[in-house]
Amino acid sequence: MKTIVRTYLSGCLLLFMTAAAVAQNNAKVASPDGNLQFRFRLSRGAASYNVTYKGMPLVEDSGLELEFKEGGVFGQDLKMARPEIQTVDENFELVIGKAKMVHNNYNELELSLQEKTSPGRQIIVRVRAFNDGVAFRYEFPGQKNWTSYIMTEERTTWRMAGNPKVRTLLREQFVNDHEGLYSTLPLSEVREDTLMDLPTLFEFPGKIYMAITEAALRDYAGMYLRKADGVLKSTLSPLPGQSEEKVKAQLPHRSPWRVMMISDRIGALLESNIIASLNEPTVIKDLSWLQPGKTTFHWWNGDIVPDTTFAPGANFEFNKYYIDFCARNKIDFHAVIGYGGFSWYKSDSAGYGEVGPNTDASQAVASLDMEQVCDYARQKGVGIHLWVNWKAMYPRIEKAFAQYEKWGIRGLMVDFLNRDDQEMVNIQEDILKKAAEHKLYIQFHGAYKPTGLHRTYPNEFTREGAYNYEQDKWNETGVSPEHDLNIVFTRLLAGATDYHLGGFRAATKETFTNRYTRPLVRGTRCHMLAMYVVLESYLASLCDYPEAYEGEPGFEFLTMVPTTWDETIVPDAVLDEFATIARRKGDDWYVGSINNSEQRTFRLPLSFLEGGSYEATLWSDAEDAAEHPNRLRKETKSVSKKDFITINMAAGGGQVIWFRKKTS
Repeated sequence: MKTIVRTYLSGCLLLFMTAAAVAQNNAKVASPDGNLQFRFRLSRGAASYNVTYKGMPLVEDSGLELEFKEGGVFGQDLKMARPEIQTVDENFELVIGKAKMVHNNYNELELSLQEKTSPGRQIIVRVRAFNDGVAFRYEFPGQKNWTSYIMTEERTTWRMAGNPKVRTLLREQFVNDHEGLYSTLPLSEVREDTLMDLPTLFEFPGKIYMAITEAALRDYAGMYLRKADGVLKSTLSPLPGQSEEKVKAQLPHRSPWRVMMISDRIGALLESNIIASLNEPTVIKDLSWLQPGKTTFHWWNGDIVPDTTFAPGANFEFNKYYIDFCARNKIDFHAVIGYGGFSWYKSDSAGYGEVGPNTDASQAVASLDMEQVCDYARQKGVGIHLWVNWKAMYPRIEKAFAQYEKWGIRGLMVDFLNRDDQEMVNIQEDILKKAAEHKLYIQFHGAYKPTGLHRTYPNEFTREGAYNYEQDKWNETGVSPEHDLNIVFTRLLAGATDYHLGGFRAATKETFTNRYTRPLVRGTRCHMLAMYVVLESYLASLCDYPEAYEGEPGFEFLTMVPTTWDETIVPDAVLDEFATIARRKGDDWYVGSINNSEQRTFRLPLSFLEGGSYEATLWSDAEDAAEHPNRLRKETKSVSKKDFITINMAAGGGQVIWFRKKTS
């Protein structure tokens, strides 16, 4: 049940600003705990803001301007109406997420700005200050002399205080898959005019952290940061086929939220629900069909089957082999992809990444009876989801989705999106909307970071947009434990992260070699188990083949770990070193820890547990896991919230713990 308490403070503005400050065109808003301050001012008609945390400057006076194709720049010679402030304190429920019930508490400042001279356009800057961050957006209300716009650039700036350390994904162009290795360097050493993908993390002296990203990206262009003259500036992805026009809109309209997640504890950024809170409640009325879970994904393992009497390929027997594996182990979904690089649907182009003029993703290839596959899976209690290139599906989306619903398909992996311009942003929301009408969940690949839209469209289960274990198929060095940690402290801050999990052939740095079939993974097996808890994804994959799992130590954990959660906390985490994340489902807690390439031992306090006694099952790195990374140790013990557990992780190691509350 949602409880909402709102207090409107526009008549009590002196709580936040003096009358003199209003007269001087200044305004400010603070977080509910008072630690975070957002200050706005108009100086000679120009808008700027700054941000402090516990009295420490993070963002110094930074300009806010918008540039339009007609009417020029908005941001000079402005006047401001009397600011309005309200406090919102509410609880809302997420259908899927890292928490079930979210406490949403913030102070909101509304700034109505208008040009003093013609054309006299009005724009509202809305600011929300939370205890774990601050966000603002631009709103374009309907007005008599301004009905539409073409934006050529959004000139939001961040003039960072000092020279914070930056962790970011540097990109050379807007069209990209958002997959790459992260750079860690002082802000002063970031090359000018290079795109910085979001989220980007800034570390200030005294271990104060700020991550910049965006929330509620809808009918707008995706944002990057770009350094120019030492100042970070928003840079929007241009509409296809040109470079000038970024956003086209009819009024009323609004931008996404520009989010600064802020804390002096890095774990607080991982716990934060600020991005989901900035999105609208769900628009899907009937959610009874929605089922998060785990899925196979045989492309990663190289389409492996055992020695059989049937021919491997896009046929019933191949998929039956994986469906039977799912049924034996209570794995929710099997992915139908194709075989050997060719899609399951009719196409006149070679390979997964190509689409020809006669490609039709509503028709299966002749060798595959999709109705037979779905009927068999249904009998076994397994759902089917399909991989599809978006260009093969979207031009015939109504026809394709109607056919998928008729077959009984449960969801889709939509791939090769590789853009975040306004057109692509709208395409992805259209896919989510139409998918919900046909009772389909969506897994986006080759896609930009999440922006919290899983609150509005809970059928968005996960997004890739991360350099992940698929790289182990072709990259000579593979994905390192250090990169996994970089993902935790950057990309994961935005939300669900699809990562091609489940490789069960762990290798050391020295023994790793890239293999397209039966790939190896770097780090220990316990590191892999822990990734299912550390990462947030409502559709976790088991990408290896059945014989790689069944009978293997640790597989039992993969069969029972949930994929959506009631509560998330971070008991301990240190940038570049390790991360420990605890997630609750019902009365049970699951704790995952992953390590960098140095052996590590520390004590984990269990104060996050409720009262009473728990049975703790631990999967830990074996003593010789540094040399034999697939070996692990399993043990069970009784614990309570007053106890500690010693975490021992090998180099590249990990640990998972399952806490079950005892009933007596």
